[in-house]
Amino acid sequence: GLAKSRDAFLDEMKRCEQLGLCYLNFHPGSHLKQIPEAASLKLVSESINWALERSEGVTAVIENTAGQGTNLGWSFEHLANIIEGVEDKSRVGICFDTCHAFAAGYDLRTAESCAAVFAEFDRTVGFHYLKGMHINGAKCTFGSRVDRHHSLREGNLGEAVFHHIMNDDRFDRIPLILETIDESIWGE
Repeated sequence: GLAKSRDAFLDEMKRCEQLGLCYLNFHPGSHLKQIPEAASLKLVSESINWALERSEGVTAVIENTAGQGTNLGWSFEHLANIIEGVEDKSRVGICFDTCHAFAAGYDLRTAESCAAVFAEFDRTVGFHYLKGMHINGAKCTFGSRVDRHHSLREGNLGEAVFHHIMNDDRFDRIPLILETIDESIWGE
């Protein structure tokens, strides 16, 4: 249960510490309909606090999820809620996955909708918490809450979000990680 999850998380934090890595990216888990969502989000915050107290130099980076099943962390409100419960705000951040956001119902298909989504992210969570991004296309449909990555340009997400990220300096100086594999388009 919880103790096992916390030990495993701390083990990862310690491994990052030993390797001199500054970020540990993770998905915040699921409530499995066992406990209410609000209580689950509080448990995530408490677990982060517990691990941060027992480690140093590593920032816990929460990745937004697609909202599959009983996943937590698919809405900006969830992410803000978790951060709110973290005592050391200097050691918590967000990794924004484009495919997961699209699946969760954040429309990133046009320049206008991208501007609106990132404005909402800034209002709800805050850009200063953005520590990295996973840049993926989506095989899943918009708002489907299904996690299916696709190569850039392929699938249902389109290219607008990638143009937005490349042209908005708020995304400079953070790791942008491509998780989909189609070597033939890497050069482009």
